[in-house]
Order: sequence, then structure tokens, then C-alpha cells
Amino acid sequence: MRIAVDAMGGDFAPGEVVKGAVAAAREYGVEIALVGPTATVERELAKWDTDGTRIEIVEAPEYLVEGEHPAYALRQKRQASVAVATRMVKEGKAAAAVSAGPTGGVVASALQFLGTVEGVARPVVGGNFLGFAPSTLVMDLGGNVDCRPEQFLDFAIVGAVYARKFLGIENPTVALLSIGAEEGKGNELVRESYPLFLRSGLNFIGNVEGYDIPLGKANVIICDGFVGNILVKFSEALGKVVSGRLEEKLKGKIPDAELKKITGELVLATNFADARGGGPLLAVDGISCVAHGRCKAEEISRVIGQAKLAVEKDLVGTLKTELADARKRLAISSA
Repeated sequence: MRIAVDAMGGDFAPGEVVKGAVAAAREYGVEIALVGPTATVERELAKWDTDGTRIEIVEAPEYLVEGEHPAYALRQKRQASVAVATRMVKEGKAAAAVSAGPTGGVVASALQFLGTVEGVARPVVGGNFLGFAPSTLVMDLGGNVDCRPEQFLDFAIVGAVYARKFLGIENPTVALLSIGAEEGKGNELVRESYPLFLRSGLNFIGNVEGYDIPLGKANVIICDGFVGNILVKFSEALGKVVSGRLEEKLKGKIPDAELKKITGELVLATNFADARGGGPLLAVDGISCVAHGRCKAEEISRVIGQAKLAVEKDLVGTLKTELADARKRLAISSA
């Protein structure tokens, strides 16, 4: 399996990206195509032992930088590394693409070259963000701020497929995030979505509250990206603040090594997405994985592993089938 890696994407590119790609080639047995300016990538690659690995360099003279408007930048930089890597998937030259570059650029490249699966307008950003609830996914986490009930249903189907394929949950429970568990609670979007979910054929258990997320009350929890993004960032900040307060209160009362272990685990549990590194954009008609811009080599390697798993599990094909089946069920129930 060949995976195209944007060597110039991320805060620590190309050094950490190349290092992580070499590690992934060795650990996962994949072929790596490092995409970027050849001379620059060659210098970084020369620092590592690549014997026994399959790594090549694909020339891309340009790359995106943080702060550029993604759509405009891609029009100006047609040979940007993220665009070349994604185009390789479209052309069948790679099974998946991985980039830690600006998220907007990764999404724009995926839309331009791969498109979304039929009936879904935009990629879905979601996954697990709390280590306290490792079997709970939240969809959407920032990609789609203003949503409609039909989009919520798409998010739920995408999340259910992801839970089965990546978490091994055979019949994942699905819930709507609201301000109360009762059916009539929530804003207009949540109230209109409820009956749609009842007819969907999903394992829908009703509404859950924010309180229920860390308790793992549902496997797939649906909200719009406005709410989801606030949840993630609040969780990340809370973990760091509580960790810092614990260090202040417990300093000198327990061994430093033990204290560091406790606070480190707390930060990891509340910043789970960072620790995982990233994952596939969901509902894209091809495997395009976005890694966090702060990723170091270890996280880059993990995301490449996620890309390999998404290909092996036929994430895209399964999603297409289940979206079509869900729409048939809804059409029958509405007739």
C-alpha cells in the first residue's frame, strides 16, 4: 500500500514529518511517497536509516502556509504539496494522503480532487476527543457550523460506520446532544432531527446531555460543529488548567515522578485528539487524513497507521453503502 505524505505540512515540517514517515514505513510496512521540494526532502531523508523501507520523493515545488485562505492559495499554488498528495489518490497513484498542513487546505484539497460521497455536501470532522470515554465519538467537531436535520442524520451514519470499523462496536448507540434527555428538549434543529433519527434504522437512544459525554452514555453523539468545537477546546483547556492546579497543590507531597505521571495522564485524557495525532476526513470519496499541525514524528506515524487502517477497512465503500441503505429506509417509512 502506498501512502502519499505532505512533507511540508505542519509546524515542524519537513523534519518531523519525514522522521515520522520513515518510522511508519518500517512499523506498518507501507510504501511512502514524500511530497515536497525534492532537494529539501532529500536533505531530511538522508538523516535517517531507510534500509528495508520503500520511500520515494514526489516533486511539489510549493506548499501552503498557515494564515492563507485555502481556496485562494490552492488556485495560486496548483503544485502545492497537499494538492499533489491528494491528487495522487484521485489518480490511483496512492491509496491515501496524509497532511499536517492547514486544515482548511486539507479539506479544500479533498473537496477539489476527491469530492464527497454521494448525498453528503461537506466532509465531516469528528471522532473521540475524551480519553475518559474511549468508546464515544462526537460528530461534528468544527467542520460544519450551521446544520440541517438531514446533515445530522448523515453525521450519525458516518459516526456509526466509524465506530464499527475503528472501535469494533458492532451495533453502536446513537444520540443527539441536547439540554435535556426528554424528546421535546433542545433547539429547533435538535427537535426536528429527533423523529428523523427514530425512522433511520440506527440504534438511536434519544437525547443525551453534556454531562453524559465523559460517562460514555452513547457511542456516537451528534451536534453541530459550533457546539462540537467549543466542547473540544473547553476540554483541552480544562485538562491543562486542572493539571497545573494539581501540580501546585501536590508539589512536595508526593514524589515528583508520580505527580508528573498523574498530571500527564490527565492532560492526555482531555487532549485525546492531539495524542492520537489526527485521522481521516469523513464522508470524503477517498482517504484523506488530516493531522494536527503541532504533530511530531510519533503522531505523524500514528496518522499514517490510521490511513492504512481506513483503506484496509474499506471505510469509503462501507459508508457509501450504509448511507444509501439509510435513505431507502427513510423513504419507505415516509411513504
